[in-house]
Order: sequence, then structure tokens, then C-alpha cells
Amino acid sequence: MAGNYKKKSLEGRGDILKIRDIKVFACCPGRNFVTVKVITDTGVYGLGDATVNGREMAVVAYLEEHVVPCLIGRDPQAIEDIWQYLYKGAYWRRGPITMAAIAGIDMALWDIKGKLADMPLYQMLGGKSRAGVTLYAHANGETIGDTLKKAQSQINQGFKAVRLQCAVPGLEVTYGVLGDKKDYYELQGNRPLPPEEQWSTAKYFSMIEELFCEARRQLGPEVKLLHDVHSRLTPIESARLGKLLEPYNLLFLEDVCIAENQDNLQLVRQHTTIPLAIGETYNSIWDCKDLIQNQSIDFIRTAATHAGGITAMRRIADFASLFNVQTAPHGAPDLSPICFAAHIHLNTWTHNFGVQEYVGPGNEQVQKIFSHDIEVKDGLAFVSEAPGLGVDFDELAAELYPYKRSYLPVSRLEDGTVWNW
Repeated sequence: MAGNYKKKSLEGRGDILKIRDIKVFACCPGRNFVTVKVITDTGVYGLGDATVNGREMAVVAYLEEHVVPCLIGRDPQAIEDIWQYLYKGAYWRRGPITMAAIAGIDMALWDIKGKLADMPLYQMLGGKSRAGVTLYAHANGETIGDTLKKAQSQINQGFKAVRLQCAVPGLEVTYGVLGDKKDYYELQGNRPLPPEEQWSTAKYFSMIEELFCEARRQLGPEVKLLHDVHSRLTPIESARLGKLLEPYNLLFLEDVCIAENQDNLQLVRQHTTIPLAIGETYNSIWDCKDLIQNQSIDFIRTAATHAGGITAMRRIADFASLFNVQTAPHGAPDLSPICFAAHIHLNTWTHNFGVQEYVGPGNEQVQKIFSHDIEVKDGLAFVSEAPGLGVDFDELAAELYPYKRSYLPVSRLEDGTVWNW
């Protein structure tokens, strides 16, 4: 267990600590994860998450062919220099594969630094800004009644914030709704080719206001409600949705329209006061700079795994704080418990933290491979006091669940046109 780690003294060493080896693992305990393990010449090691959903092996190849050979023999404590070396030195900057590879290394190096200092990561960042990290849970169902029943169950467990997603009547499948699957691992871990799912904006609008009207009537005014549109709407349709849902006082609307054109959010902003959140597909501060600086959003949802690691997330959080934007890191099950631990440390430290997405501790297989002592109670997560990230990785257990190709679905309009994701 990470909590049992014993600090190894470097006193008396005449040389600099060096990276001896870097291992990259791809395993599928229900869904695929890419795990990076950086090992020093003293045996101290750190862990990082480098998962890109549906493109995992691209990151594995990038790491093994283009990153690992360049880092052997380097000082693992030179975190900033290594980050800049991998980012600026590659010429080909940014992009999800590059930034996930950098993130995996970066997390592992911070994990090592914390272990060497015998301090948890949040202390290395500057200490606590809060006692616990507010989480929002998921509630989804085939009907409005089913969705709200599940939301009430989450509230009964102590969650103060719940994301509501409901199947759209008239569509065979609605993304974000489990259907007959027991969890997200069963739903999303068995897609050897991308399934193609229909989308209808008209059918979506026929039910969405009723969902939140009933939610407020049944759940009351105090619970914080959220909703993810998964970028299915145009900017003007998003503006309409924002106006429609204003009476129901949502904490935020997520990914109302595509992320590439940042001016989209300005148009939405002009028509509604509902808080807006975006960013889970962004992979650098440059992707969200204008949105933050122009105050077009209220929450930035970049994830440590996808945006360049802990080093990059610190910069995004500090920059966002200047413009009244809060952090709300992506937390879907396509991120491993290593990333979740990194987020809990970051969220504990970040002054302008808002809320953390949470889909549970993972299935039994995940919990066998990744061990940690993060406590979740009454809708809050409490950071580990173990040195570094406070997570360990069982290599032998991971070998029992080899990588299995699986994809996210593709969205099409009812006439067959490929649509926004």
C-alpha cells in the first residue's frame, strides 16, 4: 500500500538521483487504462495516468518510442525542466496523445517528489484550502421517474450535487444513460468498433424541461443540479436551453456545444445567466485561455490526465482564479484512480475549486489493481495523507486484465449525418 511507504534517505549520496526505468502498462479491468511507472535508481517510484479513451495504444506507443528513451538517466526531481523538455522540445506541441503522455510522466514525478519529501502532494502544492472536496454524483435513467429515483438515492447517501441525464424518448440509445448495464465499465468497456447512435435535438427538447421541473418539485431547492449536453447542440440551441432551464437554478450546464470554436460560448452567454462549464476535451491552457479570460464560462473542466498533468493543471487553476472561473475537473471512469487521486490533491489545494465529478470507486477489478485510502463521506472526498499521490498499482493484478480495444460511440442525426460529440 502507498500508505506504508518508507522514506529512503539520500544523505551521503554524491550523485544526483536518476531515472532508472519507466514502465508503461495498458490493462482493461472493465475498461482500458494506461499507467506509467517511473522508477529511480534508489527504487523509489511514482505513478501516473496517461489514458486517452479509445486511443490508448497511441499513447503507449508515444511513451515507449518517443518519451521513455529520452528520460532514462535524468533527474526525476527536475519536474519543471522535464515538462518543458517534453512539451517544447518535441516541436509537435499539444494534442491529446502528446499531452496525455506528458501527464503520465508528470504525475509520476510529483508522486516521487512527495515520497522523497515524505509529504502528500497537496502539501507540496501549498497545503489545504478546504477540509473536503465537494463531489457531484451521477443519476441517469430510462425515464424521468427512474432518473429522479436514482438522484434521491444519491442524495440519501449524502451527495449535495447530482448530475441528471435521462433517455430521450424516441431514440434507441442516449449517451450517458446506462440502460440495462450495471455500471459504466460494462457499458463502455465492450465496444470493439464504435457504435453509431442517433441524435434528435427536437426530441431532446421535448423532455429536458420536464426533467428539471420534476427534479426541483421532488428533490427540493437545495440540492445542486447539473446536466451534460455532450456538445449535441448548436450555439443558438444552447442559448435556448440555457433560457429554458434558468428557473431551475442549475449549478452548471456542461458542454452545451462543440469546444473547438470558443466564440460559441460567447453567444450562449449573451442569452442566459445559467452557469456554463466546458473543457474535458481540452489538452492545454491555450485551449481554454480565451474562454477564461473573456469570462465566457464559469467552470473549467480540464483533467490532469488530458491537460498535461499536475504541473499544467496548477497553471490553469491559477489563471482561472484571475477571472472568477472555478475548476471542476472531469472525472468520468475513463480516468484511472491515479488521476482521481491527483484531482483530490489539486482540489484540496486550489483556492478557486468548485466541484469534482465522481462516478464511484470503480468495479472490483479496478479496486484490486489500484489501491488508495481516499475517503468519500457525505458527498465529500478527503485527501490521502500518504506521501506523494497516495495510490499504488498492482502489476500482477493488472496482467490478469489485458488491454481490449474499445471505442466511444459515434453520433448521427436521424438522416444519417455524423453529428457533434
